[in-house]
Amino acid sequence: MAKDITIYTTNTCAYCVMVKKWLTAKGKPYQEVNLDETPERAEEAYKISGQLAVPVTVVTKDDDQKEVIIGYNLAKLAPAVS
Repeated sequence: MAKDITIYTTNTCAYCVMVKKWLTAKGKPYQEVNLDETPERAEEAYKISGQLAVPVTVVTKDDDQKEVIIGYNLAKLAPAVS
């Protein structure tokens, strides 16, 4: 089960909006790191994902293992947050 969800986003990313709406509809709380507002954290997102793309969703499980989902990928996101 997910104990923490963090999403790295930008202001112009349509897929970021879709991930946030999906998580909200599922009742899953999350923290958002907007890279337009906090550009100093962009390197953090890159180190986590290995990509410059957003959204990057990091799901921390109860056992502290992290799963990284890039983009709007419900096939990976849904099982990661359940």
